[in-house]
Amino acid sequence: MTPFLSLPEALSPADCDRLIALVQAHHLKDAGLVRGTTAHSIRRAEIAWLDDIPQAAWVMDQLIGLVAQANREGFGFDLTDFGESPQVARYGAEREGHFDWHSDIGAGNWAAKRKLTIVIQLSDPAEYQGGTLELRPDSNIATAPRTRGTATVFPSFVLHRVTPVTAGTRWSLTLWSHGPAFR
Repeated sequence: MTPFLSLPEALSPADCDRLIALVQAHHLKDAGLVRGTTAHSIRRAEIAWLDDIPQAAWVMDQLIGLVAQANREGFGFDLTDFGESPQVARYGAEREGHFDWHSDIGAGNWAAKRKLTIVIQLSDPAEYQGGTLELRPDSNIATAPRTRGTATVFPSFVLHRVTPVTAGTRWSLTLWSHGPAFR
C-alpha cells in the first residue's frame, strides 16, 4: 500500500479562487475536534462545511472521481460513501493557525468510518509561510506538496499535522471517504 498519493491539478487555480471566495462570503467558525470540543493548543483554525454553502455543490462532483482514482492507484480500500461534508479550513498567521499531530479516525459516528483523507491545497504557496502539511506514515515524516490545486490522499489512520502558519494565510479543502471498519 502507498503511504500517500499526490494528485496534481485536482482543482484549477480558478476553482481554488472560486472556492475561497465562496467560503469568505460565508460565516467561518472556530475549528474544533471530534464531538465539538475545542483545544487551541491542538488546533487553531477557522472552518466552513461546504454542505452549508449551496453554491459549492460543484466541489463534490469534482472530488468523487478523484477519490476513486486515488483508491484504485494506491489503496484498494472498501469505500462505500461520503458521509461528511467537505470542509474548508483557514489557517491564519494572526492566530498562528495550526493542527498538531492527529489521525482522522475518531470516536464520532462518521469519524469511526473514515478510510481515506483528501487534502487539497487551495492557497498559492507564495502567499504564506509555515503551514506545512506533514505526514507520518511510519517513523519518518513526509512533506505534502504545496502546489496550488494538488490533492494529497492518505489513509485516515496516518498521523499528520499542519505546522503553524507564521505569515499570511493557508487555505485547504479536506474530504473524507468512508467504508466498513478496517480489519
